[in-house]
Amino acid sequence: MSRRPMNPARRYEDSGGGGSIYSAPKSRSSPYLPVTIIIVGVLLLMGYLYSDSGDFGSIKKPVRRVEGDFSCAVDVQQAIPLLKKAYGDSMNKVLHVGPDTCSVVSRLLKEKETEAWGVEPYDIEDADNYCKGLVQKGIVRVADIKFSLPYRPKSFSVVIVSDALDYLSPRYLNKTIPDLARVSSDALVIFAGSPGQRRAKIGEMSRFGRMAKFRSSSWWIRYFVQKNLDENEVAIKKFEHAARKRSYKPHCQIFHLKSSADILYRFS
Repeated sequence: MSRRPMNPARRYEDSGGGGSIYSAPKSRSSPYLPVTIIIVGVLLLMGYLYSDSGDFGSIKKPVRRVEGDFSCAVDVQQAIPLLKKAYGDSMNKVLHVGPDTCSVVSRLLKEKETEAWGVEPYDIEDADNYCKGLVQKGIVRVADIKFSLPYRPKSFSVVIVSDALDYLSPRYLNKTIPDLARVSSDALVIFAGSPGQRRAKIGEMSRFGRMAKFRSSSWWIRYFVQKNLDENEVAIKKFEHAARKRSYKPHCQIFHLKSSADILYRFS
């Protein structure tokens, strides 16, 4: 029996249409390729996480307590060297009042010859273990600032408050500000949000009790004048001079007030 000749069309069809009877073997991917991809992905992720710090040994800036809000606590931490220039030895005993006080107190404690305490106006259920440790040691207290602070008069040389006053109505401001001045002997420094900054989300209403009201600089100045609160002109000049040298541009408003022994009696 004679063999049937191979169909030329089929021969080219089997070969992939490349004109050759034998098709080239399929290339196999390298077993090291998935591992390489994973390593590159990890390196890119690490680079993203530390992009703000400049090196792998630094810590990122603290996360804002209120999602969508700019936290004045970030401005406070950056301003600590400038506050030391403005207030000198008075910065040896400091109280910070406001959300994220654990991060501010932690930064203050890194300064030489500086004692620091903090008051957190809201719950700390979502705080990290370090912050809860500060509370357990009594360095940070959780207290409603609409009521008298648990400290004796002139317990601290400088009192710094950030973010918290933006959530108080004028009725409570009339109680809280003189109490902040009561526990300070030298100065009261206020960091307040500026109009136009984003406010807390509706979901935060139950926690803060009200939406933040970011008042203008002129509103605060009128308020201080009406309540006979004196601004510390000497500290203001020293602070602004140091700020210019360091190119410090805060997002929040900063007010420097004198502490006064009779401030409680100035408020109606």
